[in-house]
Amino acid sequence: MFFASDNWAGAHPDIAKSLVDAAGGFASAYGTSDLDKRVEKTFSEIFERDVAVFFVGTGTAANSLALASFNRPGGQVFCHREAHVNVDECNAPEFFATGAKLVPIDGQAGKLSPETLAAAIGRFPPDFVHGGQPMAVTITQATEAGTAYTLEEIAALSDVTKKAKLPLHMDGARFANALAHLGTTPAEMTWKRGVDILSFGGTKNGCWCAEALVLFDPAKAQQMHFLRKRSAQLFSKSRFIAAQFDAYFRDGLWLTLARHSNDMAARLSAGFAASDKARLAWPTGSNELFAIIRNDAMKVLQDKGAAFYDWPASPDLKATMRDDETLIRLVTSFATTEADVDNFLSAL
Repeated sequence: MFFASDNWAGAHPDIAKSLVDAAGGFASAYGTSDLDKRVEKTFSEIFERDVAVFFVGTGTAANSLALASFNRPGGQVFCHREAHVNVDECNAPEFFATGAKLVPIDGQAGKLSPETLAAAIGRFPPDFVHGGQPMAVTITQATEAGTAYTLEEIAALSDVTKKAKLPLHMDGARFANALAHLGTTPAEMTWKRGVDILSFGGTKNGCWCAEALVLFDPAKAQQMHFLRKRSAQLFSKSRFIAAQFDAYFRDGLWLTLARHSNDMAARLSAGFAASDKARLAWPTGSNELFAIIRNDAMKVLQDKGAAFYDWPASPDLKATMRDDETLIRLVTSFATTEADVDNFLSAL
């Protein structure tokens, strides 16, 4: 009953086999092998246009390099207050952007709204040098609250960024889960809605260590080569990242895995809805869900081996909770089984 994180899950057997298959023989280094090039072509096919792809080892590296590529003196990057870049990356985005600052914005269910985003950008008039200058906007899909921006919501945020002449970055650590939830295409969820650059995650969805930066305008990719090298993210044997993505995309495996983890989260959600000891804090739109649980029930679950995290509740949510209740986060993965879910619900 491991629901602490999808990072706890291992690698899918097909992806592990692909790594083994790529381990023999010789291949040119630093992203120049036939396998690297083939996978880069696959990315372009998936996104229905020519894209520039940069393999990196972690989501933090992808997010940090994406924002660094937009660097401006006194740069201000607008994000949700709970965004991973703001609370879970040890200031790496600011570090790699050599002095940029994150501007956190409140929003319901982990999402920015066009109105609050526009207001936050408006706090930095272009002629006020002391406040710095807007640099970029970053959104997370799926969000840190387990919700997913609709296509219309992404487009509305993009309208704000384009009006302010700012690039729009998407942190897609759980990109496949959001895509599966919305039932749309990668192109529709990104560049067709105004996204300029994407951190594309595979690690949380069955890969071992596979992340990529996807630039939707290859003409703007030149500086990224140097940024990636300077940040120690240019892998000499990058074919091992490519090998993971090769298996990940083959026969739609990536979406099959995402649908499974989403289905397991939905199964958990149904169980919470039927419980008198816990309730969902809000509906989920991915493989993350948040529930309010009685403390005695939480202890029973933990004593029976269930792994999950308690989570800080916002003041508004806290006001709806009793003193003997706790907010918890549960995350399903490609490796979660129906038995895992049913055993958890039975213990609950």
